[in-house]
Amino acid sequence: MSDEARPDNGPDLTLGVTLADFGGRDMLRGHVGKKAVLLARVGDEILAVGASCTHYQGRLDRGALEGDTVRCPLHHACFSLRTGEAVAAPAFSPLSCWKVEREGARIVVREQLAPQPAPAQVALPDRPESIVIVGGGAAGFAAAELLRRRGYAGALTLFSAEADAPIDRPNLSKDYLHGGAPEGWMPLKGADFYEKNRIALHLSTTVARIDTDARMVVTADGARHSYDRLLIATGAEPMRLPIPGSGLPHVFTLRSIADSRAIIARAEGARTAVVLGSGFIGLEVAAALTKRGLGVHVVSLDARPLERVLGAELGDFIRALHEEKGEHFHMNTSIASIGAEAVTLADGTVIPADLVVIGVGVRPRLELAEAAGLAVDRGIVVNHRLETSAPGVYAAGDVARWPGADGESLRVEHWVVAERHGQVAAENMLGAGQTYRDVPFFWSGHHGTTIRYVGHAQGWDEIVVDGSIPGRDCAVRYRRGGRTLALATIGRDHEALEEARRLRAAG
Repeated sequence: MSDEARPDNGPDLTLGVTLADFGGRDMLRGHVGKKAVLLARVGDEILAVGASCTHYQGRLDRGALEGDTVRCPLHHACFSLRTGEAVAAPAFSPLSCWKVEREGARIVVREQLAPQPAPAQVALPDRPESIVIVGGGAAGFAAAELLRRRGYAGALTLFSAEADAPIDRPNLSKDYLHGGAPEGWMPLKGADFYEKNRIALHLSTTVARIDTDARMVVTADGARHSYDRLLIATGAEPMRLPIPGSGLPHVFTLRSIADSRAIIARAEGARTAVVLGSGFIGLEVAAALTKRGLGVHVVSLDARPLERVLGAELGDFIRALHEEKGEHFHMNTSIASIGAEAVTLADGTVIPADLVVIGVGVRPRLELAEAAGLAVDRGIVVNHRLETSAPGVYAAGDVARWPGADGESLRVEHWVVAERHGQVAAENMLGAGQTYRDVPFFWSGHHGTTIRYVGHAQGWDEIVVDGSIPGRDCAVRYRRGGRTLALATIGRDHEALEEARRLRAAG
């Protein structure tokens, strides 16, 4: 629902409000005409910005203030309350800013201010004349966008092996796949964005080699492109298993919008589907195909869906959500072979299948980095500033392995992590010297129930549940040695924001 249509836009700010109207809260949602406006108390100041996140219209008054910024409760985008700038992904467009006036005890808003300029780039003694980005996913796009936002005026080239411009990849297994999101929602920015911002976007282009000594990128057609700074954001690719029949035309993996289009096209004439894998992608695909009216079977080697990430109790709950919609689970087994009309499981079960999706995880694309002689250890090794072992070369997103706060190295395959990696790498390519300190965050939807997860628990010795998992009102903490490493929530968006803040402070 757009802001203009909302019945809950609060008081008319042109008539003014008082501090008492805040009801002891730091934020108040109101409106100026048909436009929703957020008032925020920052110390003794009252600041006013647009009331809805520019990513997916989350209500910012239900978010969290952090100094003079506000975070969205849905996907944790962060905005400056002073300039409106989207200072942390997944939002990229700014909020509107409004003039706040005082009339006696009343706080009045009537006038929208002109857009505020983003902070200029840091002045560098060795100003880069050319920056090249390899990878058109979350990290690559976010870096390119922020470089131009910071006023970088040099040559900026983005190579993507995909045929489509950078897209909102999480939707591939969610709304887009089940038909709830039109194709027009998918691009992160329209084609005119790249032209207007002088970003040389090369689609369907493979980078064959990186020469760090010559500071040169060579594409598959032999073209050579020099760089002063380089970002490797090659992402990950779906793992493919050596299953007999996995090359048949009705068998798919899901990583690109082309993959999602192909699955949708096949689903239109299908009655049954088998999904191999009970992780987030597998389950989201299963839910999407169920919404399209297919009979869906989920096959997994695991004992429970998502148990290794969320634990047994939450895993059982998620399985029940899917079973309530008619999905069938075949756990502790795998696919032995795939035929034209059915799959055979390792335990001998035969399941009719017009459509098969393999969703058993991904592996980082490390070949370019390895061939270039960069330090690699189950990911491209980077320092706190996301710089690799080669000066001037950075890595971000699914391929990057960075030092965590507790001494453990991390490689995390989350969309928001990749985008924020790209933003920090962009700042540092311009000389900011910024340390990446963000807390991993992701969300996943299962038949109307959304799980939000902050932190990163590679293992735990205790799971503490507050509230009711079946009641869809809970906070699940993953602890080790008495310390909370991560938190999963259902129906407690603000608690997830607060835990992310605590984890950032602790790190």
